[in-house]
Amino acid sequence: MEFNNLLLPFFISFFGIYLYKRFSISQNILAQPNFRTLHIKPIPSGGGIVFSVVFIISLLYLWWFGLLSDNLFLVLSVGGLAATLFGFLDDLINIGPIYKLLLQFLLSGWSFFWLEGSNLFYFDWLPALFAIPATLLFLVWIINAYNFIDGIDGMAISGALFVTFTIICVLLLTRPDSEFILLLSLLFACISSFTFFNWPPASIFMGDSGSIFLGYLFGSIILATVISGDLSILTWLVAFGYFFADLFVTQVMRFILVKKWYLAHRSHAYQNLARIKDSHFIITGGVLLFNLTWILPLTLWSALNPGIAYYAVFLAVLPGIVITFIYGPLLSSS
Repeated sequence: MEFNNLLLPFFISFFGIYLYKRFSISQNILAQPNFRTLHIKPIPSGGGIVFSVVFIISLLYLWWFGLLSDNLFLVLSVGGLAATLFGFLDDLINIGPIYKLLLQFLLSGWSFFWLEGSNLFYFDWLPALFAIPATLLFLVWIINAYNFIDGIDGMAISGALFVTFTIICVLLLTRPDSEFILLLSLLFACISSFTFFNWPPASIFMGDSGSIFLGYLFGSIILATVISGDLSILTWLVAFGYFFADLFVTQVMRFILVKKWYLAHRSHAYQNLARIKDSHFIITGGVLLFNLTWILPLTLWSALNPGIAYYAVFLAVLPGIVITFIYGPLLSSS
């Protein structure tokens, strides 16, 4: 697949989402307002299944013509399809948290097995006995984390587009022959069409079919690129800097402040700020601007100068930590 052919999956995804939106309204596949949502009327949901399936079908094309390794194809296509179908089922019937967690561990185990993922957290001082469960827990956390990012209009999809674009830029500068450049470019083409429907004010949500798929996909690509040596885990941490900071600090603060900290909530700083400003557009746009002006240069810096990567991680997560501490669970009504 040449780069100029990436318009095809974009348009297929775009028109697929348009048709799915009409279908979801007719079939009453809607996200209803409740205590933890920030919308006031029912919104079509589950739209993520469209860009997920388009991406998976496109992977088949890459694999068929020898542009994608067998292991990576099995991880991203089979695992990705399982993730999006399970997510879509959750959009329809709201699967319980125990079953969700079980599936997330199964998905992480699938990715770990085919990518031999113990290398992600392998250090001389850390025995493999601990490195393996640490990797599995990290992958499960990524899947959950991306679901938490999908809290206001446009936040999850713009975050996915930003990280994908940033990592493509890093690889073009450091590993221009990497197979992940084409793979991530394909992902960018498939998911960018969703922005037209989900940018504030959103007319459709990706639902768990999109967020679980993206969480699984990013976790698997992180694992694959670190194992192959194309990227450092630190560069990934910088690229996800704001989101990692928000998610980690929110979870720690809820563990301290809230008895049932594990339940669904709307305590993230970006959610509280969206309520305060009464605007999803301002907050989603502000986070995107912050990522482009602060996180993008730091990510490139960390990749081009590996010796300072730890400093780049610190500088990337610090603003998110401060913002989440001030505007996160302490201000939440949940």
